[in-house]
Amino acid sequence: MKIQELQQLYSKELKLLYSESENQKLFTYFAEEYLQYNSIQLKMYADQEVEEAQQLQFTQALEELKSGKPYQHILGKAYFYGEEFFVNENVLIPRPETEELIELILEKLPSDKELKILDIGTGSGCIAITIAKHLKKANVYALDYSGKALEIAKKNAVLHQTEIQFIQQDYLNSHPPEVFDVIISNPPYIGTEEEIDIENSVKDFEPMMALFAPENDVLAFYRKIANDTETSLSNKGFVFLEINQKLGPETLELYKHKLSEAYLLKDISGNDRMIWGRK
Repeated sequence: MKIQELQQLYSKELKLLYSESENQKLFTYFAEEYLQYNSIQLKMYADQEVEEAQQLQFTQALEELKSGKPYQHILGKAYFYGEEFFVNENVLIPRPETEELIELILEKLPSDKELKILDIGTGSGCIAITIAKHLKKANVYALDYSGKALEIAKKNAVLHQTEIQFIQQDYLNSHPPEVFDVIISNPPYIGTEEEIDIENSVKDFEPMMALFAPENDVLAFYRKIANDTETSLSNKGFVFLEINQKLGPETLELYKHKLSEAYLLKDISGNDRMIWGRK
């Protein structure tokens, strides 16, 4: 089978799930992985025959895509802030919105100080590792409830040659182990009533614990972090949070009386997305 025939097969089999442009992107992702060809080379070598072993990789990936499985899980990796990270079903796939949180953090934090930084709900470790790579003097700690998530985070730390102190802890029922200069979190913030709005590919293949807040309190993590700033955040320490876009003012209110300054910021799409503050 030729490259162009494989590409046509993807378009035909996935036309009910994805637009034509999305199909082309998906095929390119797999071609880069299985053939080491970029989009330009795919056009140049469209008539090239694909070896049987590689054909099998493409067709297996196609079947997984048809089931709704995210292409990042099929490839076992995703890109975040220009870098590659291991992902699987035990961690959330990094989102572009979270890259805006990284931009905010790097803009506000001094790069020449030995800050002690805690990332709560680290998942794949993409936030903690990215911060550690850019703030060379920082001591970065990454906390998660899930041991399986931490396995992936540790692999990513090795991949990126970063020193991260990993902590497995049920955060809602415990306290941070030390006092930190910076607390960062992108915790579960989706309410169960919003489940209908979540794509099946997310609900079926990404960890529910990392998506949905406790049923009785959608702001549980934000409330806990706000309370912990009293004892676990140093004087003049920073807080950076990604939040539910529907609960911006309510989330900000939790921090107005805990920090000397607290701000609600919108993302590039105009949605309430981040809170940052200082003690």
